[in-house]
Amino acid sequence: MTENLDRIPTNMRMILILETLANAARPLSVAEIGEVIDLPKPTLHRLCTTLEEEGFLIRDSAGGRMRPARRTRLFASGLLMASQLHISRRMVLTTLAGEIRETCNFAVPGESGMTYLDRVDTPWPLRYQLPIGAEVPFHCTAGGKLFLASHDTTGRDRMLRSMSLTVEGPNSITDADVLRRELDAIREAGYSWDNEEFMAGMVAVATPIHHPDGRFVAALAFHAPVQRMRFEEAKRWVPRLAEAAADLEKLMFGDDAVA
Repeated sequence: MTENLDRIPTNMRMILILETLANAARPLSVAEIGEVIDLPKPTLHRLCTTLEEEGFLIRDSAGGRMRPARRTRLFASGLLMASQLHISRRMVLTTLAGEIRETCNFAVPGESGMTYLDRVDTPWPLRYQLPIGAEVPFHCTAGGKLFLASHDTTGRDRMLRSMSLTVEGPNSITDADVLRRELDAIREAGYSWDNEEFMAGMVAVATPIHHPDGRFVAALAFHAPVQRMRFEEAKRWVPRLAEAAADLEKLMFGDDAVA
């Protein structure tokens, strides 16, 4: 950075720390943050500790590196909800839900699962309620498995070791080796699925939304009751889902990205 950080107030320095972490593809140590923000190490430690105590940062279990915590994600999602981007994203979701006639959602990784930031419901009276702000497990949801599959082998295995593979639906995968094979298949396919793994009687399909640097940002998915849509039928919507995900990437990161 070229700014004279000695002249930047403390609250702005904290924002620069959050910006650095937001632009990174992984958790960062204080020393790594210092490579971007030219501040004395004791000052960075103090600021990061304050952000951690206030719930904006959390230390990664592997190596103690810092990453955004729930309060930061809620703050960021609130800004997005108030922006033109939210309106445009909502239009994409509404169009997609109108075509599939099932609930479509936009979810991002949280601390222990995928968090729903937006959703457009199906018009049918029979539907599964997964409200905005709800957090669902990684290991048994289409979006969550997509996120896990986006990691390299080392990162994926580290996450799996820290997870409790609980039984949520009748087809939940609770064996780590079986889940690894499932994630390999998802990585190869380029999309993910949930065949009554999270809830009995519910199927879901998800496609990824990527940052221009290739990093996984969010999942675009839809879910449906098996009474209306069988698993094989749900997978036939993958090309349309991928098309909508590409539209969202353009809205979020394209040259004409909305503010």
